[in-house]
Amino acid sequence: MTHILIAEDEFDIRELLTELLESSGYNVSCATNGMEALKLYQSDSFDLIILDIMMPFFDGFEVARNIRKQSQTPIIFLTALQDEENQVKGFDLGIDDYIAKPFSLRILLRRIEAIIRRIQTNSEEQLSFREITLFPSSYNVLISGIQTTLTLKEFQILHLLLENPGRVLEREQLIQQLWGFDALGDTRFLDTHIKNLRKKIDLPYIQTVKGVGYKLEATN
Repeated sequence: MTHILIAEDEFDIRELLTELLESSGYNVSCATNGMEALKLYQSDSFDLIILDIMMPFFDGFEVARNIRKQSQTPIIFLTALQDEENQVKGFDLGIDDYIAKPFSLRILLRRIEAIIRRIQTNSEEQLSFREITLFPSSYNVLISGIQTTLTLKEFQILHLLLENPGRVLEREQLIQQLWGFDALGDTRFLDTHIKNLRKKIDLPYIQTVKGVGYKLEATN
């Protein structure tokens, strides 16, 4: 069942949305402020998030910013702020839709349905780590939602690292898996591929374990 997170500090709107979505067959969890929303997001799995902007502790912009550091879970802003500047700010953060209050329940439901259909259509197997999303079957890589072109070997290296987050992969092990032969002590060509991969993704997650190999790990 599709799981939706609602972050809304106004009780009446929160209850109205919950009743609407649950009666439409969705599983709903609610947060009354931004901090609670982030805690719920970290502790459970959600298919879509509906965020108010003006909430206590963390506002909707801050919540969306934190979520986008970790995933591309669809986000709808549902807010009383109708000005163009805030709408642009939201879309620049990577949200999927912006709906101003007062709003039509029927239109909101149709927009949610449209996003869910898109998710189901694009449900290709993927591997993700922070801002990195890799699609094995189509050989696509997204960095912060932007497509990045890699060579075949760079893609295969990143694929192995994403399959083993936090685990050290020895240089000889990587060469055997990727090229099918023993390195015989010379791993410089692998190091060159890693160097080029780091430049292209421009993120500090590929860590060198001196004298051993590489691992995918966030530094903070």
